[in-house]
Amino acid sequence: MPEVKNKALLFIFITVCLDAIGLGIIIPVLPDLLTEVTGEGIGTAARWGGILAASYAVTQFLFGPLLGSVSDKFGRRPVLLIGLLALAVDYLIMGFAQTLWLLLAGRILAGAAGSTHVTAKAYIADITTPEKRAASFGMIGAAFGIGFILGPVIGGLLGEWGTRAPFFAAAMLAIVNFCYGYFVLPESLLPENRRQFSLTKSNPFSGLLLAKRFPALGWIFISLFLFSIAHFVYPAVWSYWGTAVFNWSSFEIGVSLALVGVGYAVIQGWAIRRIIPRLGEATTAYMAFAVTGLSLLFFAFVSNELYVYLLLPLVAVGALVSPSLEGILSNAIPADEQGMLQGVNSGLTAIATIISPLIMTWLFYYFTDAAIDRQFPGAPYLLSLLLTVLSAMAFWKGVGGSNRFDGKHVKSAVSGA
Repeated sequence: MPEVKNKALLFIFITVCLDAIGLGIIIPVLPDLLTEVTGEGIGTAARWGGILAASYAVTQFLFGPLLGSVSDKFGRRPVLLIGLLALAVDYLIMGFAQTLWLLLAGRILAGAAGSTHVTAKAYIADITTPEKRAASFGMIGAAFGIGFILGPVIGGLLGEWGTRAPFFAAAMLAIVNFCYGYFVLPESLLPENRRQFSLTKSNPFSGLLLAKRFPALGWIFISLFLFSIAHFVYPAVWSYWGTAVFNWSSFEIGVSLALVGVGYAVIQGWAIRRIIPRLGEATTAYMAFAVTGLSLLFFAFVSNELYVYLLLPLVAVGALVSPSLEGILSNAIPADEQGMLQGVNSGLTAIATIISPLIMTWLFYYFTDAAIDRQFPGAPYLLSLLLTVLSAMAFWKGVGGSNRFDGKHVKSAVSGA
């Protein structure tokens, strides 16, 4: 029944898109919302914003594998639909919250509900043939990219009507999509393909533990981890930094983030397929490290917002680093261990998304505190610059300084040759 399948795929697309919108929609209004709730300045708002972001990331890290296992037992449909309802409830909690602890509860619930992207991928695997899965998974990436572009724009526009407006709009979208899915989404997991629920298989740390299987790749894993912490400085402090340095409104924050999202879409959807084959993974990585470092140095000290808009595309170039490193890692191990590798990569990235907002927002708080003589809102970008340099050094160590790395160095190290 192609029509039913197409409707189901549309539902999955919208659901993943809503997950991404949920990430981006609150970023433009968080500075105003948190200063309103705390009664304090932008530095305190940033510190609490880091705690909210970290709590969201922790919950996603813990619940992603858990919801995947639950869906293997009870089916994909109930997990996806309940996740949407939970997401709607979360947005309503955030919209009405008058205390920090209620906002924190809302972010924790959002992290759990937003973990349905794991189940969404499983649903697609259920209903597509092996030769079409890559294209279908690409649809999920596109949905996330579109959502992350739309989220800040929607949040910024609605934020002009009030700090709570974006949350109520997001709740309405989640409820509408739940109603759509309730009527069009069939169960994709056949009874004979279901398995017993196991907490052991739901362990979110299992991917990280697999890193010991690839000791020769340790420096590249370290490079990927350090760069992830560095690059997450943008979602962690961008809105607070823009408010402190340029007195940006929620709309201006939303527009700037949307432009970054467009840059990422161009890099990931078009440029990456042309740059990496032409330059090779290592040269691409070195180039992206250099451009990322220069952009971080620029944002640490810039005082003219016109230059910010002109140089925003530099931020997106950083999106070339992770695929380059992951490509080298993937080419260096056997085909039957690719799943393990993805588990390691996913675990490292998840831990980085927990650590980065806590470190970066605390640093912003410290250097915008009225009690210190030297106000320096750009301090988090300098820390990220240092981490990027260390990441590049670890990468250089891992590939033996090769300029056009072809995977042979690491392959020989893994095989012991």
